[in-house]
Amino acid sequence: MDRKAPVTLFWFRRDLRLHDNAGLYHALKGPNPVLCMFIFDRDILDILEDKDDARVTFIYNTIDKLSQELQEHKSSLLIKYDKPEQAWKEILQEYNVAAVYTNRDYEPYAKQRDGEIGEMLNAKGIDFKTFKDQIIFERDEVVKDDKKPYTVFTPYKKKWMKKVNEFYLKAYPTEKYFKNLYTTKPLKGVSLKEMGFTKSEIEFPKTEYEHIIDDYAQNRNFPAKKGTSHIGLHLRFGTISIRDAARNSFEREQTWLGELIWREFYMMALDHFPDTANHAYRPAYDRMEWRNNETEFEAWCEGKTGYPLVDAGMRELNATGFMHNRVRMVAASFMVKHLLIDWRWGEHYFGRKLLDYEASTNIGSWQWVAGSGTDVMPYFRIFNPEAQLKKFDLKMEYVKKWVPEYGTSQYPKPIIDNKTGKERALKAYKTALAR
Repeated sequence: MDRKAPVTLFWFRRDLRLHDNAGLYHALKGPNPVLCMFIFDRDILDILEDKDDARVTFIYNTIDKLSQELQEHKSSLLIKYDKPEQAWKEILQEYNVAAVYTNRDYEPYAKQRDGEIGEMLNAKGIDFKTFKDQIIFERDEVVKDDKKPYTVFTPYKKKWMKKVNEFYLKAYPTEKYFKNLYTTKPLKGVSLKEMGFTKSEIEFPKTEYEHIIDDYAQNRNFPAKKGTSHIGLHLRFGTISIRDAARNSFEREQTWLGELIWREFYMMALDHFPDTANHAYRPAYDRMEWRNNETEFEAWCEGKTGYPLVDAGMRELNATGFMHNRVRMVAASFMVKHLLIDWRWGEHYFGRKLLDYEASTNIGSWQWVAGSGTDVMPYFRIFNPEAQLKKFDLKMEYVKKWVPEYGTSQYPKPIIDNKTGKERALKAYKTALAR
């Protein structure tokens, strides 16, 4: 197709699928042929610590699949590896861009990036149109009667459930309009090696999840069971539709749906309170005097604390990029409370290792454990890692899988006595909050 003819660009980010894609649907219904594009963002990639970061491999594989799907419709995917501003400068020289469509992202960096790119495009007379896609309800759609954001989950969930209906869960029929894709020969891609990364050998979870929904409530807390969906990675990068996920669980056992609503609650909270990415939502908690012992933090990261459930979780995380949610709570509580290590250290480590890392959920969950966030676990509630083990992995199936040396002389002694750690934590919190 003539590159001088007007074209609409659709910018993929956290919506890496053709099916039920809000922004792509609206772009395809517009007046111009649609060329899809993706930017491997150096502002993000350049600060990653691991050159075999599994998420980069996952994105790379997904982008390759998207490109092949578009080629089946005689189109292709325009791929750039650069900082967004520079990538867009090149694109605007290469194509006669009439409009840019994309789906909204609510994390602080993304909002800043989109603001800057939007200004640049608008200054050139190019429309920058954004749409809601990765959540059912965004920032101000589920709020209190006085229009202020909820800071407690249960009333937020009640309002969410009261508002949701078939309209919000309906899929966008993008397939009807694929004939409006920009016709082009396959466009050049970029290799992992060119971006300075190597292929990760971690196995990625599948997109199937419906088989776990009905038994989710009774199985979800037992890490040895295959009772959770593992679809966080796919929600993070939009390889499945949130509308499909919510619709598939709406008429069934709704504990699983509640987890999707928690995700939206945390997204809403970070959107309204972006400072919580680095500071406690409850300012008094920033007065905590953390011990931040680096040797103990390293032992926690490596799964060598002497507490088998904590250690199994950390080793599962390091090996697979996943950790069972019940174990995440126990491991996080142990680091923050028993070891008195700043929650931000743990949040950063999870951010480095988790395949399903979402800033909003991760920050919200760590602040929940630390007692410093919006809807939180009280600071004086401290998970007992020994009791949690007996309750949720009584036969030691999960522990034996990830800590095979447990019960031998090779397994380390507990890094701190359970009772001592709890008492020290309570004293530190009381001191900080009394100031």
